[in-house]
Amino acid sequence: MVIHDAQFIVSNIDYRQCPQDDKPEYAFIGRSNVGKSSLINLLTNRKSLAMTSSTPGKTLLINHFLINNEWYLVDLPGYGYARRGKKERDRLKKRIEEYVLCRTQMTLLFVLVDSRHEPQKIDLAFIEWLGENGIPFALVFTKSDKLSATKLQHQIEQYKQTLYESWEELPPIFVTSSAKGTGRDELLDYIEQINRSLK
Repeated sequence: MVIHDAQFIVSNIDYRQCPQDDKPEYAFIGRSNVGKSSLINLLTNRKSLAMTSSTPGKTLLINHFLINNEWYLVDLPGYGYARRGKKERDRLKKRIEEYVLCRTQMTLLFVLVDSRHEPQKIDLAFIEWLGENGIPFALVFTKSDKLSATKLQHQIEQYKQTLYESWEELPPIFVTSSAKGTGRDELLDYIEQINRSLK
């Protein structure tokens, strides 16, 4: 897929105020500081479409970007940022869950995990919740450039083995690096493939 147009459309706190057309939506979510904004900028080939920050947990809203006037890329708030107060964490959790469960236009959720870390409880719990609710998702390993090829493969295999403890079948898996451009074509081709199947 060639992206020739990517534009910010709207930010919301409520899924009911999101765009009212029927274009498919591909949402991106992950723990704070997983590299979500950098990946979105890589996919759209725009340096600052999504705001990157050295401070984790900056995305608080549901952000819609229209791609090629055909589909939406949705930047969701990150989960699990410990420095937020419980009230704000609960608000964000509700915002995320309502979008994921109630937004009928959401075609697929890309769950980002940092390839440098062992499987984290918070990620596994979120993935389990998606499974329990029948939400279609794919797993995206970020920051793959930070590891050697051997270590990266080990991390991914460990993640797979952990998931196999409670999953019979694994979701699609992608490996990315915003620094090196790894995985961009694979992700966009996958989205294009789904879009074609919807027509």
